[in-house]
Amino acid sequence: MLPGPGSVRPGVLPGPVRHAARPVRPAGAPGEPGGPRLGRFLAKAAAVTAGLTAAGAVLGLLRDQTIAHLFGAGHDSDAFLIAWTVPEMASTLLIEDAMALLMVPAFSHALARRAAVRCGLTRREARAQDPVRLLVGATLPRLAVLLAVVAAVLMAAAPLVVAALAPGLPDPRLAVQCTRLTALTVLTFGIAGYFSAGLRAHRSFLPPAAIYLAYNTGIIGTMLALHAAWGVRAAAAGVAVGGALMVLVQLPGFLRHVGLVGPRIGSRARRTRRLRVAPDGARPTLLALGTLAPVIIFAVSRQSQVLVERFLAASLPPGAISHLNYAQKVAQMPMVLSLMICTVTFPVVAQAMAGGEREKARRRVEQDLALASLAVLMGTALVVGYAPQIIEVLFERGAFTHADTLATASVMRVYALGLLGHCLVGALSRPFFSTARPTWFPAAAMAAGLVVNIAAGAFAVGRWGTYGIAAGNAAGISTTAALLLYGIGSRVIAIQVRRVAVSLARLSVAAAAACGTGWLAGPMIPSPLLSAALGCLLVPAMFMAAGTAMQALDVTSLPATITQRFRHVR
Repeated sequence: MLPGPGSVRPGVLPGPVRHAARPVRPAGAPGEPGGPRLGRFLAKAAAVTAGLTAAGAVLGLLRDQTIAHLFGAGHDSDAFLIAWTVPEMASTLLIEDAMALLMVPAFSHALARRAAVRCGLTRREARAQDPVRLLVGATLPRLAVLLAVVAAVLMAAAPLVVAALAPGLPDPRLAVQCTRLTALTVLTFGIAGYFSAGLRAHRSFLPPAAIYLAYNTGIIGTMLALHAAWGVRAAAAGVAVGGALMVLVQLPGFLRHVGLVGPRIGSRARRTRRLRVAPDGARPTLLALGTLAPVIIFAVSRQSQVLVERFLAASLPPGAISHLNYAQKVAQMPMVLSLMICTVTFPVVAQAMAGGEREKARRRVEQDLALASLAVLMGTALVVGYAPQIIEVLFERGAFTHADTLATASVMRVYALGLLGHCLVGALSRPFFSTARPTWFPAAAMAAGLVVNIAAGAFAVGRWGTYGIAAGNAAGISTTAALLLYGIGSRVIAIQVRRVAVSLARLSVAAAAACGTGWLAGPMIPSPLLSAALGCLLVPAMFMAAGTAMQALDVTSLPATITQRFRHVR
């Protein structure tokens, strides 16, 4: 568990109230011992989460480098990447989006009710009626059975899956074999995502942040051990091994904080099993279609952008899918790191919404949007300005040629135009799903963006190939981000949409200036490694200078924010 303020161990954040006579308050509320230290805890949690996520991303780059070195950008790598669509979809549904958006609020509401349930009960009775354990007992076994069935169906239907994902693939046999191995991640990712949601709701962020370290370690180790005998199938087997490691790395923490199965419950408890997640008495059933459907459709629509890319690129020359994949993986690193603060604060927003603290939730969401946008736009400027140097340093070796470097870098520059949209969708979707009642607006916004993605990609792929596919992706996700930003103020939290939009516009201009500086300065230094290293200094400096000159609020207030944070930590 991540150290934080206020328990027996120094610096451990207090869990839900443990004494029946004590009033129920949201964690970190004013008057609670941990309240003034909540910002310090979130800062620590965000730092640890970002650090482990960055380490996992570095291992992810090493994984992609290993794939590029061993298999290049051709038929074998394309076959594996088609099979990799399954874990990519499973990751979005079962770890990053759907599972987190469903289960973090569910666990948060159960934790908020725990103290009230314990009032006047013995320890044994309180344990038997613990809302958290009841939630686990009602959901985890069913989820595991459902995911196991889905994994088995995918393995049996692998030829049909490959035909649907890449109908233009000349020889699908290798892709089918890889898909049968990667289908196992449907089960392991689902359990790993469930564990992550439960641990984050308990404000234990260390094990969930370590899952991608475990995942990529499994892939790299299996590839190195088996590639000579199995070829690219070793990479698919590594995905299956990595998924199992995701579960194992979180299992001790989940058992300590949550438990695996709920207690035995009588007939009356079974009749009232539906979790009361709203303070006003609303009682949506966790597994009801009305609760699940909006989240699942949103997550599926979001991940379907990858399916669109693979589908459109399957008819292009060999290597097109690989170029898109490598470009996407590198370009998304700034977006992934920028969303770490939102990942850490999501339980805080959910608990504030559960307690009716709308103003607290509004401030938290606005701060998250400001910090995440600042980080992703600075990263976007670096990725676009130094794309050839970055790709050459990361991948140009072995079977990955200089021509592959140039093609991937060009695609990455187009793809990066949508990074702000990806970041905003990730940050804005969380508050929508923190409410007690399900909302269909994010799913509708994501569906609209997907329609734009499909239409733009289908129109552009014939003329511009992979560049047209990447441009369609950027247009689609930007459409969704604009719709979510427009709708959040009137439907969920009354954030100051106009002020946020103006701030984003100013930061985007600053990012464009920094990007242009890097684009011009990058080729002046022959060494790609030295050029990219200097770019890591030049681009942020230009970004800050341009932002300060334009009076972009998030940039000019950054030094004061950092100073205040360090004072707060002390």
